[in-house]
Amino acid sequence: MNLMQDVRPISYIKNHTAGVMDYINEHKSPVIITQHGEARGVLLDSASYESMINALTLMKLLQKGETDIKAGRLHEQNEVFSSIRNKYRA
Repeated sequence: MNLMQDVRPISYIKNHTAGVMDYINEHKSPVIITQHGEARGVLLDSASYESMINALTLMKLLQKGETDIKAGRLHEQNEVFSSIRNKYRA
């Protein structure tokens, strides 16, 4: 992160929107938007956003799996595959 480029006040964003969007898409680096000296938002390119959402979704699935394991909600692999085969044979 380059603090000189990646942290900008909202007034700069308003006046240089096209340039900021070019920077975000070229460098794949988010820009933190400040208002009255405080961080208030983040701009990032759509591909990075999509990647972040996919990673968070995967992490949620892993967390759910870990919770199920701790709670003893488990099935043997052979049972699962057998059940699937029987379902699609019918």
